[in-house]
Amino acid sequence: MATFAKPENALKRAEELINVGQKQEALQALHDLITSKRYRAWQKTHEKIMFKYIELCVDMRRGRFAKDGLIQYRIICQQVNVNSLEEVIKYFMDLSTKKAELARSQAQALEEALDVDDLEADKRPEDLMLSFVSGEKGKDRSDRELVTPWFKFLWETYRTVLEILRNNSKLMALYADTAHRAFQFCKQYKRTTEFRRLCEIIRNHLANLNKYRDQRDRPDLTAPESLHFYLDTRFEQLKVATELELWQEAFRSVEDIYGLTSMVKKMPKSSLMAVYYAKLTEIFWISSSHLYHAYAWFKLFLLQKSFNKNLNQKDLQLIASSVLLAALSAPPYDHLKNASHLELEHEKERNIRMYNLIGFNIDTKLETREVLSRSSLLADLVSKGVMTYVTQEVKDLYHILENEFLPLDLASKVQPLLAKISKLGGKLSSASSVPEVQLSHYIPALEKVATLRLLQQVSQVYQTMKVETLSKMVPFFEFPAVERISVDAVKHNFIAMKIDHMKGAVIFGDLGFESDILQDHLSVLAVNLNKSRSMIYPSQPKASKLSAMLPSLADIVDKEHKKLLARKSIIEKRKEEQERHLLEMEREEETKRLKLQKKTEEAEQKRLDVKHLKKKGKKLSIIEGEKVTKQVVMELHMQEQVRERQEMEKKLQKLIKTMDHFERAKREEAAPLIEAAFQNRLAEEKVLHEREQQLEVERSRLRHDEDVREKNRLARVMEHKREFEERVVSRREAEFARMRAEREERLSQVLKARKEERDLKRKMLYYLRTEEERLTRLREEEEAQKRIEAERRKKEEAERRAKLDEIAERQRKREQELEERERLRKEAILRGTPIDVPTKLPSDLPGAGSAAPAAAAPAAAAAPSESAAGGGKYVPRFRRGGATAPAQAPAPAQPDRWGSARPDDRAAPPSSDKWGSGKQDDRPAPATDKWRPSFGGGSGARTSKFSR
Repeated sequence: MATFAKPENALKRAEELINVGQKQEALQALHDLITSKRYRAWQKTHEKIMFKYIELCVDMRRGRFAKDGLIQYRIICQQVNVNSLEEVIKYFMDLSTKKAELARSQAQALEEALDVDDLEADKRPEDLMLSFVSGEKGKDRSDRELVTPWFKFLWETYRTVLEILRNNSKLMALYADTAHRAFQFCKQYKRTTEFRRLCEIIRNHLANLNKYRDQRDRPDLTAPESLHFYLDTRFEQLKVATELELWQEAFRSVEDIYGLTSMVKKMPKSSLMAVYYAKLTEIFWISSSHLYHAYAWFKLFLLQKSFNKNLNQKDLQLIASSVLLAALSAPPYDHLKNASHLELEHEKERNIRMYNLIGFNIDTKLETREVLSRSSLLADLVSKGVMTYVTQEVKDLYHILENEFLPLDLASKVQPLLAKISKLGGKLSSASSVPEVQLSHYIPALEKVATLRLLQQVSQVYQTMKVETLSKMVPFFEFPAVERISVDAVKHNFIAMKIDHMKGAVIFGDLGFESDILQDHLSVLAVNLNKSRSMIYPSQPKASKLSAMLPSLADIVDKEHKKLLARKSIIEKRKEEQERHLLEMEREEETKRLKLQKKTEEAEQKRLDVKHLKKKGKKLSIIEGEKVTKQVVMELHMQEQVRERQEMEKKLQKLIKTMDHFERAKREEAAPLIEAAFQNRLAEEKVLHEREQQLEVERSRLRHDEDVREKNRLARVMEHKREFEERVVSRREAEFARMRAEREERLSQVLKARKEERDLKRKMLYYLRTEEERLTRLREEEEAQKRIEAERRKKEEAERRAKLDEIAERQRKREQELEERERLRKEAILRGTPIDVPTKLPSDLPGAGSAAPAAAAPAAAAAPSESAAGGGKYVPRFRRGGATAPAQAPAPAQPDRWGSARPDDRAAPPSSDKWGSGKQDDRPAPATDKWRPSFGGGSGARTSKFSR
């Protein structure tokens, strides 16, 4: 491994290693150099070595090496030259970004080049085959091969830089710039996963910054510059999150901004707050939180109206209309009407959290009691004057939905207003931070609210209604949609209604016994009044007595009215008395407080007086005819202290006044003297300036004369100077040409050596490849030959076994025949059959073919024996027969398994019967020169006992 002993040789040696293609060795050597202790002593070559080191790390995509080197360089430059560290980090990020962009452009150029090879075909055959095999398109494949590694390295670069700069107060601007570049990287290439990780990294950095407050060089969040960088980073994070449509991450970014400002107890600028509320409106609208969306719009309206001086009337009207429509779009009922205690607690916490985020209440310890509701928001809009800026269509819609009672005509009046409102909107020219306002977004929510208002008003007038009639009254939705809306409203106790699909009717009102709201109170009152009237003024004479007994109804109403007025006046008098009593109590409390304060002041004065008397050594026994006590002494001391303090203040005031008069007198006396001195100084400086100017003119004239004489003197040597200059230039040109020729020669030799090395390597690879192919082919041929040989041997073995089985079968049959023959012979002897009459076997009869098998059997028996003895050697057919075989000693007769000599299969030996007569068999005698096989086993041919 290469090592650098001196700093001046480091860069030179590294470049030499890079030129010969040894980048890995150069990078490792520079890494060892940077992380060594002696590197810290090389103050002059730090930055150059780091630049070369960073170039190698980026070219080879070695992120770990770059991180180690930057950490070491940070240790060196942290306290002495932090600007150098900043330059190195900027160079690192710029170089990584350029490489990634270059890779992307190359991939795009490659894709475009592949697309124009054939104008008639969509894709090349090899591209189609590769896409089917790999399962990916050409662009995806080129991106994976060229672009993805560089993007990974660029992402690792951003993470490394943020990790290095996270606790450096001197490089806060670079930290914020790196975070912004990382955000833009995620935004440009739609990297949602990396964006979430980046947000989490920045959160962890801030958490560690607050956790470890005693670190050296820790950024101070209370400083305006540091707070600006941190807030700017969070707002950029919020913008990118909304553009990537990562709404959950955007809401977390809002919480990060609020937490940061709560931490430092300082509000951001109005321009940043406008962005804050604009993004909140988008987040709440996506999450279908219409009420919070309306509150965010309201805050944005107030902010723009207060701080945006360039806001024109048209844009203000559009923002106000959006605020009012957002408030109207919120559901008109409470979602937690019958909620449990746990749900109420959760909603309370959520309400406090949202109130702090929307109202931007920095003091989070104070728990708010204000409830975010639709009714309170509409009241705020009216009280803050928002209604004066909205368009006429939006104002009419508000009055219809909130103030008027039109159960039959509500939908017909709302529908044309919604059609006009849907056409309003656009980009605001005087408020760049406000998103584009499109009032058509609120139309579906407003149609739902209008349907709820219609159902509410109809339920107060009608008890039953046909489904067809209700469907015609709601032109916005079909009846199934109206039914879903009504179910949700009934669930939250907004209206009380039932739908009877069998009868096709809608029943309004709660008909149960536990109903708290009497929807038919007018009809019930009418019925009761009718009954009362019939009792008071009966039409029949039976009720005359009752009418006489009851007073008139008008008198009763008058009396009740007077009682109510009297009761009201009594209550008002009691309230006034209560208020008067409270005022008297407050006056008494104030009087007591003043008396107590006066007593305290008198006691302090007495204490000061006593202290003053003690200092002067006065001994008092009785003051004002009383005995001196501790209390009296304290009061005197207090009085003395007060008196001394007052005297001291008077003296100070007098001294201050005296000093002021003295200082004013001095300045009045010094003013004319200063003016006279100033005028004298002006005159002197004017004279001095004229004299200096005259001297300068004379000196300039003298210098010019001397220069002219010097020029005339040197004009004589100009020719020699020119000749010398040409000679030096020609010599240096020759030297330069020689050095360039030597360099070209050296480069040509290096290139030639590299080419020879490549050729040799290529030839060696070709030789290895061909040799490997030849060896593979030989192995395959040997395996094929072995398979053929094994098959041949298997076939011969099968043939041999078949022949042996055939011979053994014949031998078995022959033995059976011999046994049968012997048995017949013995039976003939026992029966007394004449010996000369042989018992014939079927195989011995004429024409039975016994001669051929008898002649062939020895040969067949001899062949296997020879094969067995000779190890499977082939024996010709002419050597297998007895008649044509060469001269050989016949084998002697072998005894059979009963111990007797086995007879020949062609001539039986002479035998005698039981009476000893020597009759012979009638079969022909075998030739004496023939050999016979042995059926008892053994190898080779054996001679007969009749052989010579």
